[in-house]
Amino acid sequence: MSAPRGTIWELKPHSLGKHLVLRKYLDAWLPILGQTQDQIVFVDGFAGPGEYEGGEEGSPILALRAFLNHPARSRITAAVKFVFVEKDPRRKARLEELVKPLKARLPLGSDVEVVCDAFDKAMATRLDHLDGAGKSQAPCFWMVDPFGVKDTPMDLIARILAPEKSEVYISVMYESINRFDEELSRHLDSLYGCRDWRVCAQIGDRDERTRCFFELYKRQLKNAGAQQVIHFDLYEGRRHKYSIFHASRHHLASDRMKAAIWNATLGGDFVFRGGQTDQLELGVDQPNFEPLRRALRDTFGGRGWVRIEDVKEFVMSDRTDYHETQLRKKALIPMEDAGEILVKSSQGRRDTEQTSLPGFLEEYTAGRRSARRYPSGTELQIL
Repeated sequence: MSAPRGTIWELKPHSLGKHLVLRKYLDAWLPILGQTQDQIVFVDGFAGPGEYEGGEEGSPILALRAFLNHPARSRITAAVKFVFVEKDPRRKARLEELVKPLKARLPLGSDVEVVCDAFDKAMATRLDHLDGAGKSQAPCFWMVDPFGVKDTPMDLIARILAPEKSEVYISVMYESINRFDEELSRHLDSLYGCRDWRVCAQIGDRDERTRCFFELYKRQLKNAGAQQVIHFDLYEGRRHKYSIFHASRHHLASDRMKAAIWNATLGGDFVFRGGQTDQLELGVDQPNFEPLRRALRDTFGGRGWVRIEDVKEFVMSDRTDYHETQLRKKALIPMEDAGEILVKSSQGRRDTEQTSLPGFLEEYTAGRRSARRYPSGTELQIL
């Protein structure tokens, strides 16, 4: 996708998906860190003018409103700083106009900074300044949504991910990397931080080539310091529009991002597909949860009793396309009903052995189905 030439441009339906995910994720991120940290930072590295031709709000304005209008706003005690980077002077000027009335509503200590520069140059300079002053980065959420593959070098992503509580949300347009010329090759070397993408480029089958490109990108993000990397693709019908990557150091961040993607209702022919299970379609009437149950069997089957905390952390992590709130109803209860798992409560008894009265068993099972919570201390044995 080439960069638009005008100051503002039309909001494409597929771009709306990224905005929906962003807003839903910020609804979780802001109170989690905003109640435990002194300062948190949101960086939009390719901010644009803040609006589209139809009057729709761009990501910087959405982020500001997510904070100002958050239901838990009164409990967010951290100073929240917003940094919007836009290298086009005309777009930067328009963004400043739109930001001004919202900036005036920010609480004492919070602030907005609009920077006119290329993302990589501006952020490298900022990080150099922090390093030179011996200061550490505040917990930061970085949104990296470029046109194409320029200005997002992996060495910069590594510096972004260095602090424990920093994370990055990256969108990649596949059509931008699935063409090869001398100029693009230099940018891809920088994007990946290596030359290994050339192996992927030689693969003839499109699906295998795509998988190779994206698996390499995930590996490089982990080499850059991420401990968790999730990946989802947006499709319009059968056409792959773009991919989302989220890199962080904690499974809770992965879980909240996965929940945001699952809950982004796009409509029309648009659908997100899982990066672990590419045939998994999110947002449809009856999504497939069998891959989740299979992953539990493959990971924990035959291991004896395992803690519910370990099972939850596995589901929350980048090893599945699912999030923790789906675990109980969509996996554990159906598996227990099918006799595929045994459950031992924290008191040491097995829930599956609570009664041997045949006339009471069916009524008891139906009545307790919705009450099964698998609380802390529960142990499971997956058969």
